[in-house]
Amino acid sequence: MRTQYDALIIGGGLAGNCLALALQGSGLEIAMVEAQSREQLQNSWAGDRALALAAGTVTMLDALGAWQGVSDKAALIEDIHVSDRGHFGKTRLSSKKEGVKALGYVIKARDIENHVADLVERTGVVKLSPARLAGLASTDSDVGASLEYSDESLTLTAKLLIGADGGNSSVRKLLDIGQQTTEYGQTALVTTVNCSLPHRNTAFERFTVSGPLALLPIEGSQCAVVWTNTHRDAESLMSVSDEEFIERLQDCFGYRLGELSLAAPRRAFPLTLVQAETMVKGRAVIIGNAVHQLHPVAGQGFNLGLRDVVQLAEMLIEQAKRERDIGDPMFLRSYAQSRRKDLNKIISFTDNVVRIFSNDWIALAAARNLGLALLDTLPGGKSLLTRHAMGLAGRLPRVGNRR
Repeated sequence: MRTQYDALIIGGGLAGNCLALALQGSGLEIAMVEAQSREQLQNSWAGDRALALAAGTVTMLDALGAWQGVSDKAALIEDIHVSDRGHFGKTRLSSKKEGVKALGYVIKARDIENHVADLVERTGVVKLSPARLAGLASTDSDVGASLEYSDESLTLTAKLLIGADGGNSSVRKLLDIGQQTTEYGQTALVTTVNCSLPHRNTAFERFTVSGPLALLPIEGSQCAVVWTNTHRDAESLMSVSDEEFIERLQDCFGYRLGELSLAAPRRAFPLTLVQAETMVKGRAVIIGNAVHQLHPVAGQGFNLGLRDVVQLAEMLIEQAKRERDIGDPMFLRSYAQSRRKDLNKIISFTDNVVRIFSNDWIALAAARNLGLALLDTLPGGKSLLTRHAMGLAGRLPRVGNRR
């Protein structure tokens, strides 16, 4: 098989596949390496998680040709209701008042992952799976990746290597890129519930002393639940019966959606803010969760990662058009610089929200509730917040049919 390419994408999940789609028609020869087989990815419990897609994210997916075939499996978010448990402050964001169809969408990860993977298979991108990345070596002109594939050792070389292999990134580790971590002392519990009352395409974000509780509308009368608790409370909630779990969830959320009942198993994962110290090293760049892992408050993770993908694709396409080296370290550093403002803004926003709202200090509680109450009466401020929630407050990179 061929061993030399223009670009080598390590990671065949959502980020890697979206990048491959974004680069189709660029003239670049691309290969992709994925550690798990398609069957393993299909059977992973992670596919059951709900992804909150901002309106701007859907615009980019549509430009990639990746939205039309899966839009019927997504639930609209027409309204967002934000409240602070035990306090008076609340605010509501409305798609109708903003003159848009939806503020965002909620979709099961497996649905969009499968769809994007199918589209990539049709592009002719060479994909090696399952294949394990064993080592990296760079020269001034290319980067080599040592792989274990089909019980053999294989080395592929490329002008550019892209690490899109998730939070436990092998590329990041092999490049010896350090991380900055912030422990929140919280665990997220994820499940799905049936609601006796219609959700009316409303997403609920309720802040509690132990962390935020989100209920996101999905198909029928169901909602995806992301419930943040202290490690100790989360451990307790994972050990109790389904009936007691629902009783405690109901006590925390209330009855806006009527009586709740479990529709899926409970899963738990600890929450840590993780930031790679750099996105670029030599002829390699890392994107998505390999660079940043955020608290799930406001559902910004995948939305931020897709902007990494699309910005990189836009710049690579332009670099290729000018017949310039796509792996030039100076060029890659310019990409990293172009992403820095967005990354810092979103990371700072999510981190501050967690710290401000996961706190029952009386003065702070009064201030944040006054802020929520005032925001609910200020159309200009609410409109700005809504555009940020939709991912439309800044420029969207141009890819696909938007070029």
